[in-house]
Parts: sequence; structure tokens; C-alpha cells
Amino acid sequence: MALKMMLAGAAAMMMRQIPLAAPAEQAPLVARGMDDLPLEPSPIEPSWIISGEPFARVGLHSRAGDDAASTAMWDCTAGEFRWFFDWDETVVILEGEVHVTAQDGSQRTLRQGDIAYFAGKTWATWRIDNYVRKIAFCRKRLPAPVALAYQLRNMLRGNRGSQGGLAA
Repeated sequence: MALKMMLAGAAAMMMRQIPLAAPAEQAPLVARGMDDLPLEPSPIEPSWIISGEPFARVGLHSRAGDDAASTAMWDCTAGEFRWFFDWDETVVILEGEVHVTAQDGSQRTLRQGDIAYFAGKTWATWRIDNYVRKIAFCRKRLPAPVALAYQLRNMLRGNRGSQGGLAA
């Protein structure tokens, strides 16, 4: 118990020492039809392309005031390429399909209606036979000390961070 108290105290001190920037002013609600979101060309890094001439576009829907999360629409034509997920990303496939090979070798075909999560700081190979359109929910990973503080807090609360659960 004493160890838990020490860890909790250290985590609380770390959280107090991190300067918090005031979030940017933003609208309380951002809503728009999927077909009303303009998409701009978003070229795939040429060295990542394995085959074909995939043409990607993106349209930013919204961004959190602290710049730690965003929601965007993305589409791409046929081709195969590697992709680096700098942020954690959850996608919902709206149209078409994509064959994904994760860096651990696991494979999955994502089709309309499928939801998938890609961990930040990982690579995946995407093969699009015709076309795919998705919504992407992106979140920056917390700095290691902040992530550790949250993990400690959850441990002390008895939340084990089981997959699929939300810790408030």
C-alpha cells in the first residue's frame, strides 16, 4: 500500500509539472454531410509506394482545441503502399475495400462498415484494388511520463485498462 501511495504521489507531481496550454477557441459542434466535405490532394510519400499510382485525397473535418486529436475523410484509388501511422488512428470504411498487412504480419481485408484501429508509431501495407474511402479518427500519443501517470492512476483505481474499456 505504501508503494501505491508513493507512486500516486509521484504521478500527481508529474501531472502538476506539465504546463497546460489553453485550448484554442473552437465551436462546440462541428457537423457536416460526408459528401459536403471538400477533399484536397494528399500525395502518398513516393518511396512508400510499392505498385500502381495510388492517388489519395484528404479533407479535415475537425481538430481538437489542443491539437491532440482530429477527424478527417480520406480516399484513395488503386495501388499498394506502406503507410506509417504517426498517430493512433481508428478508421471506419465508408466505401470500397483495402487489404491491410500490419507490421506483425497479420492480414485483414477491411470493407464498408468495418472499423479498425492502427497503433501509432507502426507501419502497415495497404493494397487497394479499386477505391477506398474512410473516416479517420486520429489521436496523438501522450508523452511517456503522462501516459505512465494515467496508467498509475488507473491501477490505483482498480481499472486494468482492459481492451475496449474506457477509463475516465
